[in-house]
Amino acid sequence: MTLMDEKFCKNLKEARKACSMTQKQVAEQLKVVESCYANWEQGRTEPSIEMLRKLSNIFSVSIDDLING
Repeated sequence: MTLMDEKFCKNLKEARKACSMTQKQVAEQLKVVESCYANWEQGRTEPSIEMLRKLSNIFSVSIDDLING
């Protein structure tokens, strides 16, 4: 895992927690299974550009904030 990946995982988790949401709640909003979302936070897989856009809208942060913090 690269440094950027670790940073993204950390930022994604922090953004979710700042919104007081569970992984399941985020997954439901994205219409994906919970394990799919959990894999993004754990760095196993990466979301598509479309999903990054949706995540930034859900958490009210920019895509740049999610990726670079």
